[in-house]
Amino acid sequence: MKILLVEDDKNLCNMIKQQLTKENYIVDACISGEDGMIYALNPDNGYALAIIDRMLPVIDGLTIIKAMRKKMISIPVIIITGMSELNDKIDGLDNGADDYLVKPFHIPELSARIRALTRRPMTISEKTSLQYHDLSLNLGRKELSCNENTIPLTPKEFLLMCAFLEKPDTILTREQLMQKVWETDAPIEQGNVDNYVYFLRKRLRALGSSCSITSSYGSGYLLEVCHDKKP
Repeated sequence: MKILLVEDDKNLCNMIKQQLTKENYIVDACISGEDGMIYALNPDNGYALAIIDRMLPVIDGLTIIKAMRKKMISIPVIIITGMSELNDKIDGLDNGADDYLVKPFHIPELSARIRALTRRPMTISEKTSLQYHDLSLNLGRKELSCNENTIPLTPKEFLLMCAFLEKPDTILTREQLMQKVWETDAPIEQGNVDNYVYFLRKRLRALGSSCSITSSYGSGYLLEVCHDKKP
């Protein structure tokens, strides 16, 4: 099992990494928020869990976790921090963390929490694909399939398709789609959403899917079955 560890206290970082390595985990460790963000947002790293310090230099831990969730990286995350107030814990959990461990702590307790999170039954974070009607999206390979046909998606197409497949038959506004696909502080125009919806519509036609992305005038878009097509 591969774990990401982001902790700016070098001694604590080394201690945790050494112990987890003894327990046969593969650990990628870094001591800066900037490096942590790069590691965390690369799905090719294949992490099963992340341990992230909340108070990191330059880019704090909550920012990393929120960015992961926006990119639909849903692996379990444990925050480790010296902030012990109840509101701090609530803030961390509300922003995407799965567990909260206050410093100082015993490393065997951290190990126990890792085991508890990784032995949970199947959750959305462990899904390998999303399905709706005749569509299947492979989350690892970023490939969209319909019956016997498969095509790869670009990163933005993939994130947009995830948003639609997570909530099919539901109108999603352009603002909601922008938050899912692009960073919230990025200078993105709403027209870019329209462009990528156009690209996905072409993908669906190329696959011969009975599904379509329909415009809801003044509201947004929804993924639905087009009943005038043959299944």
